[in-house]
Amino acid sequence: MSDHRRYPLLVILGPTASGKTALAANIAFKCRGEVISADSRQVYRDMNLGTGKDYADYLIEDHAIPVHLLDIVPAGEKYNVFEFQKDFWRIYPEIYYRNNLPILCGGSGLYIDAVIHDYQLVQVPINPELRKNLEEKSIDELVAILSKLRKLHNKSDISEKKRLIRAIEIAMYEMEYGQPPEQEIKLKTIVFGMQTELNFRRKKITSRLHSRLKAGMVDEVKALLNKGITADQLIYYGLEYKFITQYISGMLKYEEMVSLLNIAIHQFAKRQMTWFRKMEKEGTEIHWLDATESPLNNTEIVIDLLRKHDEFSGFLY
Repeated sequence: MSDHRRYPLLVILGPTASGKTALAANIAFKCRGEVISADSRQVYRDMNLGTGKDYADYLIEDHAIPVHLLDIVPAGEKYNVFEFQKDFWRIYPEIYYRNNLPILCGGSGLYIDAVIHDYQLVQVPINPELRKNLEEKSIDELVAILSKLRKLHNKSDISEKKRLIRAIEIAMYEMEYGQPPEQEIKLKTIVFGMQTELNFRRKKITSRLHSRLKAGMVDEVKALLNKGITADQLIYYGLEYKFITQYISGMLKYEEMVSLLNIAIHQFAKRQMTWFRKMEKEGTEIHWLDATESPLNNTEIVIDLLRKHDEFSGFLY
């Protein structure tokens, strides 16, 4: 695929509970498309209610919409943006050569950004000796070291010692072994975002939380613990798995768990929107859609824009 063409990628992003999945599935139904999930937790098997896998959204008029990167990693393991990027580029050509439109859909802004802007990622091993030496240095000293290795683009790298040390570790590894090759496939990306008024989003999040608790989310976490996944492993996944594990462990009462979890999900949605706004400031054009509109109406808006681009129009029925 290393020619001068631009290869199409439709992106649907938005905060949790904004209706991304339903929209992506409807577009795939209308456009001969396949969905690639960009969700950092939906990759895990047996973590369904807690991660919000809306399987029913992928069934439209008895037609199952193909979806990728769900349920690919055993619960208890760790998955990261490096592995996601690698998996995305494994799947993308397969979809394209089936003459289907790849649709990247999710709320993990880092994962989406890594694809759109072709992050040059490399799986850097831990260097215990280097870390031990760096631990003894102050934040100012670490910033000085990192600034000699590369330009300081990302303020979050210098906001805490742990991130600084990792950034230095990566920069030193790349100096020795070089950076990964640039992706040969050049994407023509159109990005749509689901935008919700704050009160609407809050009501939707709270309502969905109570629905999932009724559907057995606590039992899902108990089942994972019974399989031998440790409390610490589940707490690592955050949000539902953190607070429900703390409830099951006796650290929180039920009402307290529900209240704290509800607050945490609202805060998470706010962080997601902050990331998407950051993407806009850094040059990603996002066409915002009203999340209170029906998926069918929003699908028509998306399709109308796709018709104007040669890379996309060929996939439309």
